[in-house]
Amino acid sequence: MINRKALLLIASHVAVAAAGFAAGIYALPILIAPAAPTAEEVNAVAQQSQFTGQFKRNLKDSDSLHWGEGIVSLSATAISFTGKLAPGPDYKLYLSPEFVETEVDFNRLKSSMLRVGDVKTFDNFVVALPDNVELARYTTVIVWCETFGQFITAAQYR
Repeated sequence: MINRKALLLIASHVAVAAAGFAAGIYALPILIAPAAPTAEEVNAVAQQSQFTGQFKRNLKDSDSLHWGEGIVSLSATAISFTGKLAPGPDYKLYLSPEFVETEVDFNRLKSSMLRVGDVKTFDNFVVALPDNVELARYTTVIVWCETFGQFITAAQYR
């Protein structure tokens, strides 16, 4: 029979390994993220914007690990963002015909959304739009973590 000291030793090692794994999941996207676009690059898109919206921290399914805060601008060729996103892996940018702020609503409407591209930086971003996107068909920009199926943030622009 394993004594109490051995059980505590095993439990402490498992806890430290789990904490290290969780820290790695959080830190890895930060460590491998490319350089954020410069203010000039973001402003170039923002100056041509047809629509703007605001990512807010206090949405229903946003929390201390999944949030965005700042201004998003949509032009005919790109979507730019000035602000901060909570770091995470595999962020995707979507356009939605309806405003959503929960994972349930996102999954319900996903088939009617347009996946624009990848978000790889957490301080500002610029994501090119696919050709012939009609921004007026949509109302909302959403950042979604594809790997974990996690809502990050959304901004209604019209």
